[in-house]
Amino acid sequence: MLHTFSVNGDYLAYDSESQALLLIDELTAQLIDQTLADGFKLPEDRLAAWAGQHGADPADVTEILAELTQLKEQDVLLAAAPKVSLEQLYPDEPRIKSMCLHLCHDCNLRCRYCFAGQGDYHTGHRSMLSVETGKLAIDFLIAASGPRHHLDIDFFGGEPLMNWPVVVELTNYCEQEGPRHGKDIRLTITTNALLLDAEKTAFINAHMKNVVLSIDGRPEVNDHMRPGINGRSSYLPVMQHIKTFVAARGTKEHYVRGTYTHFNRDFAQDALHLADLGLKQLSLEPVVADPAEPYALKEEDLPELIQNYEDLARVYLERKGTPAAFNFFHFNIDLDGGPCLYKRMKGCGVGTEYCAVTPEGDIYPCHQFVGETQFIMGNVHDQPVVLNQTVQSPFKQLMLPNKPECQTCFAKYFCAGGCAANAYHASGQVNGQYKLGCELQQKRLECALWVAAKQKLKDQVQ
Repeated sequence: MLHTFSVNGDYLAYDSESQALLLIDELTAQLIDQTLADGFKLPEDRLAAWAGQHGADPADVTEILAELTQLKEQDVLLAAAPKVSLEQLYPDEPRIKSMCLHLCHDCNLRCRYCFAGQGDYHTGHRSMLSVETGKLAIDFLIAASGPRHHLDIDFFGGEPLMNWPVVVELTNYCEQEGPRHGKDIRLTITTNALLLDAEKTAFINAHMKNVVLSIDGRPEVNDHMRPGINGRSSYLPVMQHIKTFVAARGTKEHYVRGTYTHFNRDFAQDALHLADLGLKQLSLEPVVADPAEPYALKEEDLPELIQNYEDLARVYLERKGTPAAFNFFHFNIDLDGGPCLYKRMKGCGVGTEYCAVTPEGDIYPCHQFVGETQFIMGNVHDQPVVLNQTVQSPFKQLMLPNKPECQTCFAKYFCAGGCAANAYHASGQVNGQYKLGCELQQKRLECALWVAAKQKLKDQVQ
């Protein structure tokens, strides 16, 4: 699919099949949109009239059409979509290779938008993962992964640092059992940082491949949505701990993750607030919430959100190569050496290559389905563990070729059909569509493509 768009006054064309990305002028963008359906053909009797309507020289229009036609013949533009069967995507049965391991269903914050019900996953019951259940979960992952060598576990919650002794013991167990079974188990921990101290920092930096640190941005924004248990401000202790941790982390992989809501539609200011405090690895995600919630994003918020993405992209590019530079997760794309086509079509592997395990040992398709008991696929205490195929089967079908509404979307290879949990909560179907999320994904990708094109042009000039 060929997509034309504008970001910060620049016009671009992007072919989702060939990954070709062109900086063009407004006239070319208009001409592409006019002639796209006809393969860049404009009858002679209409060419002069069209040029006149757009204040262009007919000779220039003819030349642009000839260049577009040449690019089409070279399969740079309007490239054909590859024909990929489901058997090619999964030649064998899909293997679970990644796990979100819930260290606890409790939390020391009371974030208003928390999909996990402020720690208890809407169950009214707070619990801690035991070492026994954690080891069974790791054993399940090792067994379920079959010949897969690289496995990933995210220590998650609630707030996993509340169950710190189990974090340590399970980390040691992974480092013992991984090599014994020919596995490289890569660990991540996701934390609100409130309990981070020197001891935990040193251990995490020695053993964890990646760390996700949660804070939403400016003090008033963060404290409005992420208060402490007694409604107290969480910003100051969390920020202090994050800054100390990041300084000790150095160049090791980590990122600071925030959530924006209807109350901070100017989220670009939150990203810049974090960057200006020396937090350089950033991600800000849109909240997904019941539309009735006052903090939920609304369709009428889109113009402001879109403008904020463009504003952030402009500053992001201006700061590149300077001491004030920062990385924004959604603006980093690799058009040449990114994920292979099969990975782009399979997405996150929810329920098939990825799962979540609760403190009680229940296995869910992912962490965002936890608490919705109809999605329990099994339990690690059942030996041997046999996943419920009735529950798992719909997730095996969640691949790009099976989603007709995605086939005409230019962003399809970057989201692989989007988040199944978001789709389910928006539409009632795991293969449904979360339309607001689609529009935000498309805008983020447009901004990322703009950054890539402008950076390439800058590199060529230098």
